[in-house]
Amino acid sequence: MPPAAMPASDELLTFEDVSVRFGDETIYEDFSFAVNRGEFLCILGPSGCGKSTSLRLMGDLLPVDSGVVSIDGLPPSDGWSKLAYVFQQPRLAAWRTALANVTLGMEMRFDGMSKAEMRARAIELLKLVGLERDMDKYPGMLSGGERQRVSIARALSVDPDIILMDEPFSALDMNTRRRLRAEIVRIWQQTGKTVIFVTHDIEEALVLADRILMLSNKPTRVLETLELEEPRPRDLLATESLQARRDHLHNLFRKLESEDDNTIEEE
Repeated sequence: MPPAAMPASDELLTFEDVSVRFGDETIYEDFSFAVNRGEFLCILGPSGCGKSTSLRLMGDLLPVDSGVVSIDGLPPSDGWSKLAYVFQQPRLAAWRTALANVTLGMEMRFDGMSKAEMRARAIELLKLVGLERDMDKYPGMLSGGERQRVSIARALSVDPDIILMDEPFSALDMNTRRRLRAEIVRIWQQTGKTVIFVTHDIEEALVLADRILMLSNKPTRVLETLELEEPRPRDLLATESLQARRDHLHNLFRKLESEDDNTIEEE
């Protein structure tokens, strides 16, 4: 009788003892973590700790000095096609409509897909992000929040396993940020994608994440991991457990800022 097949690992992306240096500065030293399939992971940490650098390593935009980054068992040079980015700025082509901006991602990645297939997928995704009535508008005719919705639809258009989001709401006003946080949770729940979301906003991480990686100052390591089981939508003001986690994270940030100040004084 043949042995039973081993179950597939839930870990979709891993960093194992990763070290990165820029000149004389050490960014990461033996930096390790894993991201589970279908998880909404927030990477939280002080400014300058290397949060966005982790996304660049995943996408093969930067090399590691040592250690291993793996995407579904592949090195980033082979696994990059399983990823899609949503940046802080939408980075839309001003001369293309919302619909044409969504198809742009497919045009750049897929050789064999027909224009009709691209258009049909783009329309469905613009419906998903609530822009079905605005698909023929150019970026200059859309609000900041609407432009970011187009960029989310464009990321989804290439059917990635993992969506990398680099502080995508930080340039928006507070009310728009709150609406888009609710929207990205809805989209994540509907699509089942894995989301890795970089932020320096404690409240944002607590509202969004299944799990939070709290990073240290450089050389960066995982200072703490917080599992969040509170049901969504989350109301920080009405949930004692979230308030306690928020206070805990604020205290960690203050400690990190103090350590950073002391390091600057010593230098």
